Amino acid sequence: MSDDHVPPQQPIPEAHPGERATRRPRSLDPLELGFTPRKPVPWLAPLLLISTGLRTLLAILFGAYLDKRELQNAFGDHTFRQVGPDGGLWLDYVADLGDGFDATYSVAYLLAQPELEVDGHRLPRAQTLVMGGDQVYPSAAYGAYEDRCKGPYQAAMPVAPPQRPTLFAVPGNHDWYDGLTAFLRLFVRSRDRHFAGWGTGQSRSYFAVELPADWWLLGLDDQSGSYLDDPQLTYFDEVARKLTPRSKVILAVPAPTWVKAHDHPTAYDSIDYFIRTIIAPTGAQVRLLVSGDLHHYARYTAPERQLITCGGGGAYLFPTHQLPERLEVPPRDTLARRSSRTREYELAARYPEKARSRRYGWGIFARLPFRNPGFTTLLGTLHTLLMLAMAGVAADHVGTTEQRLFSVPLVIMLVVTLLSAAFFAKPPSSGGKRHARHWILGVTHGLAHVALAAGGTWLWLQLPFYDWPWPLPAVAAAVLYGPVIGLVASQVVALYLLVAGSFGVNVNELFAGQGIEDSKAFLRFRIDPDGTLTIYPIALDKVSHAWQLNPDQSPTSSWLLPKTPLTPRLAEPPIVLR
Repeated sequence: MSDDHVPPQQPIPEAHPGERATRRPRSLDPLELGFTPRKPVPWLAPLLLISTGLRTLLAILFGAYLDKRELQNAFGDHTFRQVGPDGGLWLDYVADLGDGFDATYSVAYLLAQPELEVDGHRLPRAQTLVMGGDQVYPSAAYGAYEDRCKGPYQAAMPVAPPQRPTLFAVPGNHDWYDGLTAFLRLFVRSRDRHFAGWGTGQSRSYFAVELPADWWLLGLDDQSGSYLDDPQLTYFDEVARKLTPRSKVILAVPAPTWVKAHDHPTAYDSIDYFIRTIIAPTGAQVRLLVSGDLHHYARYTAPERQLITCGGGGAYLFPTHQLPERLEVPPRDTLARRSSRTREYELAARYPEKARSRRYGWGIFARLPFRNPGFTTLLGTLHTLLMLAMAGVAADHVGTTEQRLFSVPLVIMLVVTLLSAAFFAKPPSSGGKRHARHWILGVTHGLAHVALAAGGTWLWLQLPFYDWPWPLPAVAAAVLYGPVIGLVASQVVALYLLVAGSFGVNVNELFAGQGIEDSKAFLRFRIDPDGTLTIYPIALDKVSHAWQLNPDQSPTSSWLLPKTPLTPRLAEPPIVLR
């Protein structure tokens, strides 16, 4: 669309709070809050593993059929302008936020405060907030958005302060699990354009914002890394007409494909195509790529560009100790390399620190069984069935018909155990190729469970329970053997995850199974009127787990206060770009 039809920048509609925002809660009861604070997602819960795997497969197989981006061509195609009263701008970036309440609200509370003092720096509240993807877990259901995302942010900033901050959001892979339906309802609206105390500005699942001093913020939606749709490319073609060789661009993308390309070389292709065909012809410089998706803070640097991952908005911690020290972007062995010059990047900073991240991994033994009781119960059930099958063969007597049924499927139980362990090492829904290390580690893991079952069977047969009249042996096994062997088996899984993680296998499961809520992070940007961009990476070592009603009843104050004050710090010294 040409500038003759639409002004080059569109003002952001003012936020109008609803009834829930203006009525402050009198207690922490969900009926008073208007939402239910949720516990962290138990990522290894059996039903959740199955449903998440199915959702991922459906998103991969049918994503093109559910893709609503083609329909967004009928939406507004405005660009927006964000400038503060002094001609500069404060801007926040947060990603991966909609998990457990304590971590999500701890970060939201800091974002909403009028000012933060961090390592001697006085940082006022940002006038613009960018959510960088995965605003909700585990799925994009509207109820999950309410309880895990919108509700906590409503409690943090119930109504808009006088500065009327604005919110823009990039969809991540979890936002895409329903084809983007709930995301569009929350962040792309034609009326009631507010999200808690932030006004919502965008008219599509992607956006372009003009910032002070010819800086530009472009938010991309690449549908879980698949491709950039034609209406989106057309939209950014129009945006590119406003860029000049003096323009400096910040790209907010759903995933740090520069890191993922280290193992999957084609991961960066969509971003490379966008920069090469949309930005580069204008002469503008892409000075910064920023993303969430990996739940930590990491910065790669080169003379012309910074690559920052900051997915610390509330989801479980992802490790940093296995990050590559150097990256080639785009990788040399891809088709994109023939069109774009490869740049080398050095890992300049990470949070949590490498040693601390490695120590977190050892916590799997204590956290796995208690963070994921359903997974432990599943292990206990499978091992009980496997033991009864082995005992039926080892005892070598006939017994009743019902009792003989447990000795029939022994071979099947062994096959199921080995195959389950092999597929756990590389689930079909995960990306990338299956290598020899996946098979070796997976089968070894399965054999370890078979050995555990054999030892458990020998021990069980030393006890008198198996000779009791049927069905007492099965009842005794379920009541006595199942809980104990489930706990022991969970430690076998924990040991496997710790070992496999050192080989780059099941790294996500090693940390998802722990659900670590601490070590959160977000970014606060300052763009000065002269064009200097300063990035403050704010880290929060410990989130709050105890909350109280705020005695300050002013409309804009947060509903809940941490009983122990939060103490943010800088993950590294401020980064300055000019």
